Amino acid sequence: MRTLSLAAAILAVSALEPTGAAAQQGMPGGTPMTFFVTSEPIGDGGNLGGLAGADAHCQRLATAVGAGGKTWHAYLSTQARPGQPAVNARDRIGTGPWYNYEGVMIARDVAHLHGDTLELARLGNNLHKRSGLTEHGQIVPGLNDHKHPRDTDWEYVKTTPYTNRHEVLTGSQPDGRAYPPELDYTCNNWTSNQDPKPGQAQGGLEAAPNRPNVQIGFPDRNGGGNGSWNSSHGTNGCSQTALVRTHGIGMLYCFAIN
Repeated sequence: MRTLSLAAAILAVSALEPTGAAAQQGMPGGTPMTFFVTSEPIGDGGNLGGLAGADAHCQRLATAVGAGGKTWHAYLSTQARPGQPAVNARDRIGTGPWYNYEGVMIARDVAHLHGDTLELARLGNNLHKRSGLTEHGQIVPGLNDHKHPRDTDWEYVKTTPYTNRHEVLTGSQPDGRAYPPELDYTCNNWTSNQDPKPGQAQGGLEAAPNRPNVQIGFPDRNGGGNGSWNSSHGTNGCSQTALVRTHGIGMLYCFAIN
């Protein structure tokens, strides 16, 4: 009898412990994670290896937490080039709905995500600091979190994961579409880690002729520009050190497309 009681107790405790993918993704109610903010960057500034490299990064991070059974794409646009049409971020992330690590809905579809109608724009999507979680279920550090004089220095930031790093690369306009090709909003379609050279346009956070730049957004909706989740302002350049100067490290939004 004592042996049976002990076995029953072990089984009862085991039943309370999350297992497998559910434990790794934190899926209350069995809702799979289909959206996350990357917990770590590729680390080469705006050079992501193109869209393919960015998608592979999303897939790798998702796989590491047990969500690799889905196909993951990075929310990124590319600009038109000769013989190469533009790609809109909104067209490469599936149809939704998308849920974060905790099973909270971020948006039910592409139109809801971007506020395509006046009604949807008033409603807004559900992406904010508490819901814009990484694949590990972590909140992305933002403004006023663990402020430090060196939180714009990559050598410090890369070993200090709780410093402000709330800028997410998108290369997109507010409606999720690509920018016209004349100015750089995508670090040359995610292949460049270059900064403005002497004599090129310097300073400011907007695109300018002959200036490497990338458009970013804020998952916490709290930062410079208009505070948009996907299209707030540009950067000082495309190197890893330039991204950090405005409190970014090259993070991405990742969406499951199936």
